[in-house]
Amino acid sequence: MFLRSHLRDGGHVPASVQPYFFLSYAHTPRFGAGGPDPDMWVERLFRDLSSHVMALTDLPAGSDAGFMDREIRSGEGWSERLGAALATCRVFVPLFSPRYFASEMCGKEWFAFAQRAIAQGAERDEPANAIVPALWVPVPPSQLPGPAERLQFNHNTFGDRYVTDGLYGLIKLRGYAEEYERAVYELAKRIVRVAESVRLDSSRPLDYRVVPSAFGSPGGSARSLQVTVAAATRHDLPEGRSPEYYGETALDWNPYHPASRRPVAYVAEELVRNLNYRTTVASFDDEAGHFDSKQPPTRPEILIVDRWAVTDEHRRQRLAAFDQEPRPWVSVVVPWNRYDHQSRAKENELVHTLEDTMPVKMGQGRAACRAAANGVPNLEALGQILPQVVEAAAQQYLRHAQVYPPAGGAHTERPRLLGPMGMSGPPGPPPPRAPFPPDAHSDTGSGSGTGTGTRTEATTDTDRGDTDDSQS
Repeated sequence: MFLRSHLRDGGHVPASVQPYFFLSYAHTPRFGAGGPDPDMWVERLFRDLSSHVMALTDLPAGSDAGFMDREIRSGEGWSERLGAALATCRVFVPLFSPRYFASEMCGKEWFAFAQRAIAQGAERDEPANAIVPALWVPVPPSQLPGPAERLQFNHNTFGDRYVTDGLYGLIKLRGYAEEYERAVYELAKRIVRVAESVRLDSSRPLDYRVVPSAFGSPGGSARSLQVTVAAATRHDLPEGRSPEYYGETALDWNPYHPASRRPVAYVAEELVRNLNYRTTVASFDDEAGHFDSKQPPTRPEILIVDRWAVTDEHRRQRLAAFDQEPRPWVSVVVPWNRYDHQSRAKENELVHTLEDTMPVKMGQGRAACRAAANGVPNLEALGQILPQVVEAAAQQYLRHAQVYPPAGGAHTERPRLLGPMGMSGPPGPPPPRAPFPPDAHSDTGSGSGTGTGTRTEATTDTDRGDTDDSQS
């Protein structure tokens, strides 16, 4: 009761109830009523890990070495307890398995924890990765969603048998008891080493029930999205505007300075990648001459706009022209730092100028999109609202994108069963078509502004029947 009331009042969780690590795993259903609980092996692993962590640290007796969400999802206060643990634990330990990446709840846990690391990385401009994965059941690399695939982690140090069979295989087979003990001890050492080196700060708990999954839609592959920034540079600022928020290019714009030390383009990129998207980052000044509204879109897009950017007449005209072309798959986000005294002093003027320049985009979309266009005050708010804006842009993209028949040559009719009288029934529907072209484009980008490798994009997502964002 104390924990729930404390969170409801907006306070932080006391250190005495902050777990050292959070064990995230996919619950395995029972085969029949009264049968053995398949999750008892995970519980044993949790106890063994907790024991090792206590021995390797100076945690006081009685403190929570670890947390696992054993049978609390249907109980009173389960969301608050999960939210508190994810907001305060020092290390996140996902148990990889095919079932894990098919679990929306596990994806939510991953997303909530990763948001903390992204925010701290922006504030300090240094990596804050405190995710230590463990193989419960080996998963082929091709089946890993983007957030898991990008983890730099060497499982080989835990032993060859661990890599081939996972902890589940080691714990189930008596002949591998020694290999199991070694793997668990090495995992505990890795947890402690990461906790001590990263020192991840606690944060305000998220509402676990409404956060999205870091794995995207169930069974869906990573999709692509572009983050475009329309901002000034140090070289074209209006008279009197401080250059401390700007750099050599628009991608260097850091509206949340000094609270954030990382440009907003790359913070947004990390947040989008945490939703299992592959991203590109571009400047509006570089891309504006290449837009062609007559062509079908190739990906959804987030346009991040600096209100000061419209003080440049040439850029303002290009933004106005962009606004007049129908592009509902592009959602606008306007970062706005109220601790920036120059921006506060000219707020009314800048707001009206941007609204006059882009009246369509500023009023387009569902409530979250309009709120994002009206001003996002800080990094925490950006992390909360961006997933909703991305979802809106993605749905509009699926509605307007050109579809392509599946690759494989000439069209073949779907097989049909013969009726009871030996007569074939009516032809079946044509094969589903994907909204991505057969030769998908390449994506580049990273949280530090450097490129990543190319990747073929595909998705099986379909239009969910939402009303057009311009009318919702």
